[in-house]
Amino acid sequence: MISLSTSQIAGKRDTRQETLVDIAEALLCQQDAPAVLSILAGLSPAFVFFQTVELSLPGKGFWQQDAAYTAPLKEATRQGGGRCAVTLNRMHPVQGEVAFIRESGGHFNPEEVALLQQVAGLAAGVLSYIYQNNTLLDESRQMRHQRDHFRILVDITNSVLSHLEMDALVQEVSREIHRFFGVQYIAMVLTKSEKPADFCLWSSYYAPDSPVSRLQHTFPRGASLTEDVLQSRQAVVLNLDDDRCRQARDIFFDELRLHQMSVVCLLPLSFNSEPLGVLVLAHQQADFFHDSHLGLLQQIAARIGIAVDNADAYGQISRLKDTLKNENIWLNARIQNTDVEGDIIYQSAKMRAVLEQMSMVAASDSTVLILGETGTGKELIARAIHKMSYRHKGAMVKMNCAAVPSGLLESDLFGHEKGAFTGASTVHVGRFEMAEGGTLFLDEIGDMPLELQPKLLRVLQEREIERLGSNKVIPVNVRLVAATNRDLKQMSMDREFRSDLYYRLNVFPISIPPLRERPEDIPVLAKFFVQKIAHRMKRRIDDIPMQALRQLCEYPWPGNVRELENVIERAVILTRGSTLNLQMHELSVPVPQPSVLSTKEKKVVLTPPPESDDNERQRIIQVLRETNGVVAGPRGAALRLGLKRTTLLSRMQRLGISIDDL
Repeated sequence: MISLSTSQIAGKRDTRQETLVDIAEALLCQQDAPAVLSILAGLSPAFVFFQTVELSLPGKGFWQQDAAYTAPLKEATRQGGGRCAVTLNRMHPVQGEVAFIRESGGHFNPEEVALLQQVAGLAAGVLSYIYQNNTLLDESRQMRHQRDHFRILVDITNSVLSHLEMDALVQEVSREIHRFFGVQYIAMVLTKSEKPADFCLWSSYYAPDSPVSRLQHTFPRGASLTEDVLQSRQAVVLNLDDDRCRQARDIFFDELRLHQMSVVCLLPLSFNSEPLGVLVLAHQQADFFHDSHLGLLQQIAARIGIAVDNADAYGQISRLKDTLKNENIWLNARIQNTDVEGDIIYQSAKMRAVLEQMSMVAASDSTVLILGETGTGKELIARAIHKMSYRHKGAMVKMNCAAVPSGLLESDLFGHEKGAFTGASTVHVGRFEMAEGGTLFLDEIGDMPLELQPKLLRVLQEREIERLGSNKVIPVNVRLVAATNRDLKQMSMDREFRSDLYYRLNVFPISIPPLRERPEDIPVLAKFFVQKIAHRMKRRIDDIPMQALRQLCEYPWPGNVRELENVIERAVILTRGSTLNLQMHELSVPVPQPSVLSTKEKKVVLTPPPESDDNERQRIIQVLRETNGVVAGPRGAALRLGLKRTTLLSRMQRLGISIDDL
């Protein structure tokens, strides 16, 4: 800052014109308005006497300075006395005013006014240059900021939009925001969760000289700051000491307090007017988030919203693709099942009678009810009926009523529309529609919930369905084949099964005899299983000892044909030559009890009594203990019991067997 004393000006020049030249030179060296004001305040009293100078510029307030000394600039009110105010006309494109004031010495004379006008003209030129230069600097600074902001926006946009998986997207968002802004805590709270009533939170904390700490939580939706920002769609910057933060129930506030954050910024994430979540940023510095930051962060949040929507759509498409792939495999396994496993091996008259019944009913379109114990081959009979019918070119779709949770059974059977219930984000085609033109096989029909049975009865009567969440009637051309190992007639009498549905299903019942009632089938089945399993294992077994066949025929086979196949498979594994190594002593053979005399045959048939629930429960628990709780697989309890995994799980649920019982 330059100040001209009286001695400096009067000692060097005698004329006021020379003084004006010195003033002009001094003014040209100044860089801002306060410095110009200091030059004006330092004019010699010999030049023009005044005590105070005031400078008023557009948008800059009102400055005054005492001429007797250099004082800090301050806003002030105008003072009375002799005053000479000169408009700064040379300041383009704006104008200001400079006023010279003295409280003593009378008013300014015309000569003094003329001198002060010349001084004001010089000051106006300098101030105009300073004003224009500052304007250019501001514009340049603004353009530089805009360029930097645009570069950051482009980099972050390209980076986040290149990630389609949500986990990778969240990590990239936190990495980029930390890289460009130095934000210490970054989190994304998203509405898309496995449970629609919950928020899903991904958080990242960047501590100095430490690895990034990443966490993932879910917390229930409800009254919260997150919900407020979602609803208002307005960004919020809050100090952690604010009452709203203290009372907030959002789970991420626990992390913010743990990491000693001071300020938090919440930015809404949305796409096409759909709220998707909230971007949470926090820092330990209380004044970290400026207005310039906030504008750019809002633009970044808009791009992140697009990326979140893309990732969510990609996730839905991937899940749908996997579902379709699994359904395609599932359908092909049933449609293309034409190999040797589809053959029915028998020699007994009882099975011959069953096949005759199959041949008769296959030519019709009637509903078939297959009855038989677990492991007798009910699904095999159903598949054979389908192949022998005129519907053999259509699909045979299978559904195990005991394996599907009751809450999902209706949706799985009849399908649902998008939005039919919480979590129904896409249209789901039910089993009836999948089986259009073919056969629907409902296994374990006795385990169907009572509340769903009227809807199944309506389909059998009207040949039409309605998807969940829709009033549209869809006609279906499907043949129904049902199977069960339970006594549906007794269940209907006990009101555990609807009698009207039972009579509708019982149009043509086929009862498959248990393996113990047709021992003549055991040798041919054993030979068939030995050949099939040995071929699959690339082994050669040519002989089954007579003693082994005799043991097989004497065993009561509570698991029926499935248990026989499992026993043969184990024997093939144990065989080290070409003769089957059968070890029947490892099986627990129950002592057969005499059954009721048959009045027609006049002979005693030894058959084991049906197991009570207590006996069956103890037997299942014993086998589960022997297999260390393993249910499925080659070492599982289901294999040893000769049951399907789903059937065993259903029985465990019915009998109340849990891991604690083991």
